[in-house]
Parts: sequence; structure tokens; C-alpha cells
Amino acid sequence: MNNTDSFLDRYGEDLTANKYITNPAIARDKELKELVLALLTPEKSACLVGKPGIGKTAIVEGLAYRMQLNDMPKALQGYKVYKISTPSLVGTTDGENKVMQLVNELKTRDKIIVFIDEIHMLMGASTANGPMDLANMFKEGLGRGTVKLIGATTTEEYERYVLRDKAFVRRFERIDISEPTQEMCVQILMRTVPKIEYQTGVKLNYTDFIKENIMKFIVNMTSEYKRVYEISSRYPDIALTVLRQCFSTALFDNSSEVKFKHIYEAIKSTKVVYPDVIKKELVVFKDTFKDELKAENVVVEISTQE
Repeated sequence: MNNTDSFLDRYGEDLTANKYITNPAIARDKELKELVLALLTPEKSACLVGKPGIGKTAIVEGLAYRMQLNDMPKALQGYKVYKISTPSLVGTTDGENKVMQLVNELKTRDKIIVFIDEIHMLMGASTANGPMDLANMFKEGLGRGTVKLIGATTTEEYERYVLRDKAFVRRFERIDISEPTQEMCVQILMRTVPKIEYQTGVKLNYTDFIKENIMKFIVNMTSEYKRVYEISSRYPDIALTVLRQCFSTALFDNSSEVKFKHIYEAIKSTKVVYPDVIKKELVVFKDTFKDELKAENVVVEISTQE
């Protein structure tokens, strides 16, 4: 098959070909082991289930990262992991044809792992002939054992759509992904800094002690009952949003370094926690980092208006 005819090459992203600055699946060794064990099981694939923003995609990227390092059981070495966006498969009148293009290609390929996020959208999709029978459409490729599928969905959508499909449930090992603890989230942020520095060209030039305190502050200010309810995001995604805003603020300021004034502005303007939370957290910020703020001549203004 020519690359121009390949559905995977046209619509997919080869995660095993990406450049990873750090391990994407930080603090997720247990979940990654469960994923690998599911993929090693004959005639089984995997479905990652958990709340939005907890890092399901990062776990699959962590799988690809370990494959790059050949840090895999021999049975999975040499596999490629392709991420296929769900809109590539549905949302058009020829949705069924696109799924069949992928299925037919997988019949001719070996050592392929396909990752489909929001896989419930395929199971809920309808065609002219009725709902897609996803499990049976992939049955031949999956049954040979040389093609594996990883799906990801939220707990709510899994219970709403996936559990109704008994054939899918038989073929897919459910792997529950829990929200990281605060301690885990701090480590995720710490080890994600090099990646954001690489992406933005901006450095966070503080000691590891100060960096860790910054991360602890960000994690604490985005804890569960401080989050804006409507955004439906969890650790680590919500904390990473604030961290990235610090770097974006530095870029806006044409600065090559993230300074405390940028962290302060990011906290002050964030939309992921409630305004009354921001006001209270700025008081904590001013007290926690008083020495650093003084050294950099940063004035923290805290509104007294209710």
C-alpha cells in the first residue's frame, strides 16, 4: 500500500515517531503496566476509562515513549502506535466508509496499535444501516492478534454507550484511570516543565526547591472545590493550564524567563478557578513567596472588593 493510500498515514499520528522531551506518563507506571498486560492478552484490546483531563492520552503517549526506548516486552517491540482523531471517522456522510477504510487497512498491517480517543462517539454513531457495530467491524484484525486497539472515554460515556455493546466489552479490557493525588500532580508538573520550556523557548530558572513550591501552590489553588464547575477538568490538566499560562504571560512580555510577576499575572487572570478563590490565593501567594517577590520588586495587588 502506498503512503498516499494509507488511512493511517493520512488521518493518523504516529506517536512512536514523536519527539518526547520527558516521559508523558509521569507517575503512571501502574496504569501503564495494566495497559501493556491488556495488549499482551490474545484477542484483547484496551479501553481507558476516567474523568476528563486526568491524562488518558498521556498514558498512551507514555506507551509510545517506552516503545521508542525498547522498554517493552519482546512481544510488543516493533509495534507502532497511531492516534486517530474521532472526527476523522465520524461526522460525515461517509463515516461508515471511513471506518471500513481503516478496518480494511488494518487487515493488511501487522504490529499496529490504534488509539481512538472518545471512542464512545463511534459506538453512538449511526449510519444508513443503523448504529455502527464497532466490535464486529474490527473483529477480524483484532482476532488475528497482530492489531490492537486502545480506546479512551469518560466514565459517564462508558456507562452510557459502551456497556450496551456486549461484544465490545468482551474484547476490550477496561482500565480505570484515577485522578492523580496532589503529590503526584506536583511531580507531573515538575517533570513537565522541560517540555514546556522546549515548546516555548522560555525558561523557569529557579532552584528545584522554589520550583517545587511553585508547583505545590498551583496544585493547591486548583484543588477540587476551587475549580470552576463548568470546565469539567481534573488534575493534572487543570494545574497544567495554570502552569502553561505562566509561560504564555512571559512570552507576551517578550521575556526569556518566567519570573514571579508572570506567575502572579497568570494566577490573577486564570479562568479555571473562581474569582473569590483567586483573591484568597493571592494572599497565600504573597506570603509564601514574600522573599522572592521582594527580590524581584513584584507588588502583589489584592482586591478588597467583594
